[in-house]
Amino acid sequence: MYDFISQINRAGQGASKWDNMKRRNPSVPNGIIPFSVADMEFKTAPEITAGLQAYLKDLALVYTNPTEAYFEAVVRWMRERHGWDIQSEWISTSQGVVSAFSHAIHAFTGPEDGVIIMPPVYYPFFWAIEHNKRRIIANNLRIDHDRYVIDFDDLAAKARDPQNKVLLFCSPHNPVGRVWEKAELERIGAICLENNVLIISDEIHFDLIMPGFTHTVFATLSDELAENMITCTAPSKTFNMAGMQTSNIIIKNQKLREQYQQDTERQLNILGYKACEIAYTQCSGWLDALLVVLDHNKRVAEDFIRRHIPQIKAFNLEGTYLQWWDCRGFGLNHHKLEHFMTHDALLFLDEGYIFGEAGRGYERINLACPTAALESGLERLEAALKSKKII
Repeated sequence: MYDFISQINRAGQGASKWDNMKRRNPSVPNGIIPFSVADMEFKTAPEITAGLQAYLKDLALVYTNPTEAYFEAVVRWMRERHGWDIQSEWISTSQGVVSAFSHAIHAFTGPEDGVIIMPPVYYPFFWAIEHNKRRIIANNLRIDHDRYVIDFDDLAAKARDPQNKVLLFCSPHNPVGRVWEKAELERIGAICLENNVLIISDEIHFDLIMPGFTHTVFATLSDELAENMITCTAPSKTFNMAGMQTSNIIIKNQKLREQYQQDTERQLNILGYKACEIAYTQCSGWLDALLVVLDHNKRVAEDFIRRHIPQIKAFNLEGTYLQWWDCRGFGLNHHKLEHFMTHDALLFLDEGYIFGEAGRGYERINLACPTAALESGLERLEAALKSKKII
């Protein structure tokens, strides 16, 4: 039913990922697609395209508030897809998850307060803390038997500092691809409750879970945790509609919700409300088909690396469509690694160092693309490595 094969040329359309590829290497030839920013290289779900076209026929492009149908769609999606019973009044709309957690940091911390994060982690986490003139408190993830795990002793020690007011948490984790187990979440929650640390849980990738893994919405573990939680969600990653600037920030605690909503812009793109409603009511089939493609691409990349480039350690992708590669086996520092990728291999990835010091020597690759494009990129990488006698 769905086209996950056609390769789309987004050059000249204002797609930031494609424009950035051209800036990084102005001589990049036609036919190359970037594997960086978390946009998909697939066609939009046809239900969304057709639904918006019909909606536009009689639409007045005026200031618009969320409709009851919009709220009902979000509530139903959370219940049916995630087993999470929420109420529409818990939902604060936002133009993006990044702006939402940045605003929350400003609202719930003071100057020089600490915000705990778990690097290597989504780079806007660093921006949001620094922009608000708060302190980054790094609780670095550890690698244990080829899997990233949380350093709970270090987390507990940092949570005990009364000046560290917030945990900005990534679930599933971007970029390492972990889907946190229920026991891990319970332990984090207990530490935060014991030390009065507010949890801001970025769960934007929570629909994108690989077979064999289960995402647990953090706020579902207990009422006590739900009252100490701001959960950031959006249809943008799930349905490739980041340009609609529509996010749903879910806050059960009325006092927290009212404090968060003060002085924040909550009116969205007029088409964003309808696109979210359509996605959540009509596009479950498209998402199910997408997950099959993503799992296939994950296996294609793992198999190619195992057979042709064993110097790369590809971490098992549990959630998101962003695979994390340890490329330190090439013996290149992070600057040389980036130049090699963008100029020799013509492979445009997200460089590991942007996710913090712990990411140096690593790369993040976006697997949400036609399989043929992924295979072409992997073959270019192997050829360039051999040409430069790196392998």
